[in-house]
Amino acid sequence: MEFKIEHTWNSFPVTHDPVVIRLIPENGGILMEVSAPFFKDPPAPLGEPGKPFNGLWDYEVVEAFFLNDETQQYLEVELCPHGQHLVLLLSGRRKVCKQELPLMFEVSRTSAKWNGRAHLPWSYFPPATDKFNAFAIHGSGVDRTYEALYPILQHEIQKEQKPDFHRLEYFKSLNLKPLTGEDWKQPISDLWASCKQTN
Repeated sequence: MEFKIEHTWNSFPVTHDPVVIRLIPENGGILMEVSAPFFKDPPAPLGEPGKPFNGLWDYEVVEAFFLNDETQQYLEVELCPHGQHLVLLLSGRRKVCKQELPLMFEVSRTSAKWNGRAHLPWSYFPPATDKFNAFAIHGSGVDRTYEALYPILQHEIQKEQKPDFHRLEYFKSLNLKPLTGEDWKQPISDLWASCKQTN
């Protein structure tokens, strides 16, 4: 399953090779592969590579969100070309239930490109995941660029509106059955069982 981020958050075409995200089945979960241009802007976070880093969204990052549209519970995965990551479980829009969860995440880089492999266990996915969106951020100051797989349409942009990746109404359907098989049932997650639903 492959997705290409070809637009900015407000629907303008990107001016570089698109970020590519692949979802691949593996034992106990999904392998999320990222292939992206390496902008080297902003500089690397000060956190240790391979460890969670809170505030990673302020750096160069690729993000994937996996949503249960009915419960508004979602998994947010942030991956950085410098090796840091951030995994959040949210129960309701912007309502963090768990954060800085551990993640097996490997990165390789050249001067122009980076590739990441994140192993996402099923316990991180909200029950009955059925929607998805993905984002990429890079640049500093006025050159800060926000990109979205499923962006907001230009005619829907309000005056002085800023990018907001938690606009769940713009997420689109995700059917995991092609990865898992038709008869597969998502395992019950103790992590999500301890998150209160807010709606």
